[in-house]
Amino acid sequence: MAVEDDDFERPLRDLEKKIEELSGVPGGDDRADEIARLVRRLETMRQEIYARLSPWQRALVARHPKRPYTLDYIQFLFSDFVEIHGDRKYSDDPAIVAGLATYKGTPVAVIGHQKGRDTREKVRRNFGMPRPEGYRKAMRVMDLAEKFQRPLFTFVDTPGAYPGKGAEERGQAEAIAISLRTMARLSIPIVVTVTGEGGSGGALAIAIGDRVLMLENSIYSVISPEGCAAILWSDQGKAKEAARAMRITAPDLKELEIVDEIIPEPPGGAQADPARQASILDEVLMAQLEEIRSLPSSDRLEMRYQKFRRMGKFGQAKFF
Repeated sequence: MAVEDDDFERPLRDLEKKIEELSGVPGGDDRADEIARLVRRLETMRQEIYARLSPWQRALVARHPKRPYTLDYIQFLFSDFVEIHGDRKYSDDPAIVAGLATYKGTPVAVIGHQKGRDTREKVRRNFGMPRPEGYRKAMRVMDLAEKFQRPLFTFVDTPGAYPGKGAEERGQAEAIAISLRTMARLSIPIVVTVTGEGGSGGALAIAIGDRVLMLENSIYSVISPEGCAAILWSDQGKAKEAARAMRITAPDLKELEIVDEIIPEPPGGAQADPARQASILDEVLMAQLEEIRSLPSSDRLEMRYQKFRRMGKFGQAKFF
């Protein structure tokens, strides 16, 4: 049965519901065999569906409400996390989580976007869209990391910086710009991971690193597909076409040398098994950190500078 492009997971939900119903009905070995068969079918179907996702569908997966956020990765990967609040200028911004932690015995700093789960938390965290005080809080932690020579991990997942009047009045653009400059100058190792949405300058403000990693079903772009469609065609309904044209997926960005490595996701995406996703990411983070730490800080800074200078290459087409 054909399904709507936006609802590609519906066959999976239908099968999960059937398994749940059968599990609640006594039936002996026959029932157990049927459930086992459906479970195998579910795993196969999940792998097939996620193997052929379109760019727009990947955007939907990147925005999945059950996808693990920064606090989930902190719980799985780090110990002794101490969160730091406030920017010492205006207020705290819950849209950004920032603090100090331990990673496999190494003192580190952690910064990331946090969207929120239920309606109340989403509103409190402004749906993961930081205000200037969020970026200034992040810079407080960056400065602490530099002072005590702690490697920095950042986790990117935001539609973009908050464009509200108050945020603009308090210097949103300046806060993002200074955050970019700060990260570019840090001598410590920096590993960035795009875990969901990497939206515009709001994402880039905490994404200047020695290594930029990207989860398989995350997206990273200067604008959302809907925003692009509204600008180019005055029609947000063309977001699917925009997603294809913008090359926002991990394979596209790896080819364009925007990101360094793609992190595989479990069948069904990171939201299907957050613990497994954290375990997969853990191996890559450790390997990247060890490689970066082996470099002299002067070499690391020069390589980071050159890495971002190389972005934006273009070729000149020949017309006949």
